[in-house]
Parts: sequence; C-alpha cells; structure tokens
Amino acid sequence: MDFQIPRIVHEEVDEQRGRFTIEPLDRGFGYTFGNSLRRVLLSSLEGAAVTSVKLEGTAHEFTTLPGVKEDVTDIILQLKNMIVRLEGESPEIEVRLNKKGPGKVTAGDLEAPADLEILNPDLQIATLSDKGRLELTMTIGRGRGYVPAELNRGPEHTIGVIPIDS
Repeated sequence: MDFQIPRIVHEEVDEQRGRFTIEPLDRGFGYTFGNSLRRVLLSSLEGAAVTSVKLEGTAHEFTTLPGVKEDVTDIILQLKNMIVRLEGESPEIEVRLNKKGPGKVTAGDLEAPADLEILNPDLQIATLSDKGRLELTMTIGRGRGYVPAELNRGPEHTIGVIPIDS
C-alpha cells in the first residue's frame, strides 16, 4: 500500500466559521490529528471558572458541615461543574451564597453581580436539613487551559480558603 499525500479543502461557511476536509488519511491518523487539534483548541480558549472557595465553619476540604447532606469535597465537585460567563474586564470576582434549610441549594441561589452569568442555574450544590445552613464565598477567575489548584492558591489566601483546579 502506497502512502497518499492528503489533500486539504477549505470551505468558508460564513464570516465566523469554516469547514476543513483533509483526506485521505491512513488508518489511525484521524485520531492522532483530531486529538492534537482538540488539545490546541481547548488550551487556547479563554473561559471563567471557580478558582477558590471559603465555606464558613470549615478549615479544609475533608470535613462536613452540620445540617448539610453533602460533605465539603462533594460541594467543591459541584462548584467545579458550574458553568459561568464573566463579562467585563475584571480578571476575577467574588460571589457569595448564604442559604438556610431545609431545601436544595442551587447555582441560581448565588448572589451574582451583573457581570456574571450562571449558565446552569439549576445545578444542585447541596441539600440542607431543617437546621442546615450553607454560607460560602467563592472566587471566579478568568483564564486559559487547565490551572491546577496549587497555582490558584494566592498569597492572600487565609486558612479556610480552598483552592480549586480550574
């Protein structure tokens, strides 16, 4: 079997989009090419995510809160699932939540400023019992690619502020 040189065809769909066709590719080359392209595109996109959180009544992520069904680790995992859009020029903002039980706590319960849009407000963060209370302050920051939690730990972070990978 001879190696064939792939041909690239570019179609302009509109001002913002284009379609590229690359063919023929040898067996397995499509996966290699697609994974490389995906990694480059994802590392180049700018976005916003929760970078740290401080939950009242906790010193670290391996604890529980009275009256809250989920432990702190589960709450952090839910916060990582929150999809947000940060408008404006600010590199980061603080968002607060203060809710008493009973009931579910959702992303829509956050006291969000005007330049923050929560795209999945129905995301459940925690479940509170009758005497449960969840009070937290989180930082939402802008960035590119994956940032490990260690790099989100700032010098201004005090005991009880939990950095989150974003």
